[in-house]
Amino acid sequence: MKKFLFILLTGCLAIGCGNNDAEKKDTAETKTDSTATAKEEDPDIAKGLTLVANNDCLTCHKINETATGPAYQAVAQRYEATAEVVDSLSQKVITGGAGKWGQIPMSPHPQLSKDDAKAMVKYILSLRK
Repeated sequence: MKKFLFILLTGCLAIGCGNNDAEKKDTAETKTDSTATAKEEDPDIAKGLTLVANNDCLTCHKINETATGPAYQAVAQRYEATAEVVDSLSQKVITGGAGKWGQIPMSPHPQLSKDDAKAMVKYILSLRK
């Protein structure tokens, strides 16, 4: 019985401590992707994701499909992530409006601060493929 337990324990230890080169390779490939690295380094993107999730944004927008409003990936494809664009789009998030994506107006979000709206826009623009 002791031999059996010893062999079982040794086998479990060998499996648990096995070579995980494939996992290391996947991690390394992810880290070398400049977009992923940039996203990880910008705290506004994580803040923006949280703000988008905690506000009513996902009622009208989806990540990769059109709903009432445009898909976030479509917005990211249309706009460059420059300071001017982030500023302009964040103002649009706060004031609302219509015309750029059709005649259905986006509701205003006056409760959002300019910094929060900018973080949300930075998150959305980070979805560019």
